[in-house]
Amino acid sequence: MSATGRMPRLLALVPYLLARPGIKITDAAHDFDVTPKQLRKDLELLWMCGLPGYGPGDLIDLSFEGDTIVVTHDAGMNRPLRLTGGEATAMLVALRALAETPGVVDADAVRRAIAKIEAAAGQAQPSGIVVGGGVREGKKTAGTREAVRAALTAKRALRIRYYTASKDEITERTVDPMRLLIVQAVGYLEAWCRRAEGVRLFRLDRIDELTVLDEPAVPPAHAQPTDISDGVFRPRPDQQEAVLVLDPDARWVAEYYPCEELDELDGGRLRIRMRYADESWMVRLILGLGGDAQVESPAALGEAVRRRAADALARACHLTSTYEQ
Repeated sequence: MSATGRMPRLLALVPYLLARPGIKITDAAHDFDVTPKQLRKDLELLWMCGLPGYGPGDLIDLSFEGDTIVVTHDAGMNRPLRLTGGEATAMLVALRALAETPGVVDADAVRRAIAKIEAAAGQAQPSGIVVGGGVREGKKTAGTREAVRAALTAKRALRIRYYTASKDEITERTVDPMRLLIVQAVGYLEAWCRRAEGVRLFRLDRIDELTVLDEPAVPPAHAQPTDISDGVFRPRPDQQEAVLVLDPDARWVAEYYPCEELDELDGGRLRIRMRYADESWMVRLILGLGGDAQVESPAALGEAVRRRAADALARACHLTSTYEQ
């Protein structure tokens, strides 16, 4: 029995037994899909777990009467583990992609897991912040994903209206879909872009509008899938590099924009490294965070932010003075 398989069971056992006082060992073993012998070993291990101090009143205590079990002291482990909203969403996105991947050993098992998580998601707690692998897929993005999947199945071209975050611009493109990808819990459409004449990855949550065309999707023969073994983002030589410290309310930047997380800091702050090609765009982004982001480097970027903020303040003061007169 592996430790990775045993740990979730140990964490779930106490809340489970508290909800079923006097349950038979055989019944509990059946519910956890283990043998009664294995369950007894788990219970023996739980006897040695508890709160710091590890004396009487600190450790989990169990009572056996015949072949039944009762928890007499739970040491605070009285609630089942629950996914946060972000965790549930990320897991559902990944499982749905897995269920639709040809060659999955047991697609029915994956679908049963999806159903269980969807049923539990209504009890999921909000996560507050989502870092790294977490995603928030709203109804609009889910609808986009379904439309992309339909186009892939029908082998139809798409017309999309797409927001490019690094350039802060919206463009309209006609693309030939190649595949759907889930990378670090973020959905992407990989397609041949006729405008760029190359293979491109489009984040689903940045597709503002999408139309399935009547014409067939025909990527050129030389169009090759993107190598994502090192991630999606590929830095370009013309891009500058900034190191920012994000306050908790600005941590979403690390999820939404390509960046590298460097350090977890006190107070829930996060230090990141972020590349950018347009300084004016980066200045607008930082100012838009309203003081929740600080520039550590380069010094020129920090100075540009201070200068733009001072200019905005001066204009605001001038307008206020004019209005009062």
